[in-house]
Amino acid sequence: MSLELEVMSLMKDAMKNKDEALLRGLRAIKAEIIKAKTEPGANGAISEDAEMKLLQKLVKQRKDSLSIFQEQNRADLAQKESEEIAVIEKFLPAQMSEEDVKAAVDAIVKELGAAGPQDLGKVMGVASKQLAGKADGKLIATVAKNALTN
Repeated sequence: MSLELEVMSLMKDAMKNKDEALLRGLRAIKAEIIKAKTEPGANGAISEDAEMKLLQKLVKQRKDSLSIFQEQNRADLAQKESEEIAVIEKFLPAQMSEEDVKAAVDAIVKELGAAGPQDLGKVMGVASKQLAGKADGKLIATVAKNALTN
């Protein structure tokens, strides 16, 4: 079942159950899918890969907002953002742990023969492709920097 159909089905259930948090998250996903389908060149459809990138973007936006709300002591808004993050993450594959990312980056460093910080671009290019959707970009960058500076 496509992401859009799954979201629509879950939206109906959320409406019946009056689950506001779930409904908010699902509506956000649906809105982004519709927006992506109407972009030039999309031809009214989006690929599964594009769906994953879209979901990752939504989670990243909400995490950024969450950190801002927490800094400003806005617990009410922070709660809403964390609820939406939980809903959106249900549709993403499980994220790799930091140890798994370190192991993958170390393997990439050895494979490329990277020697120092000057090779960060090469390592990040390969790591970003291999770990796309499985790990956060910031985590990959941090691990790669640490691996090349030590």
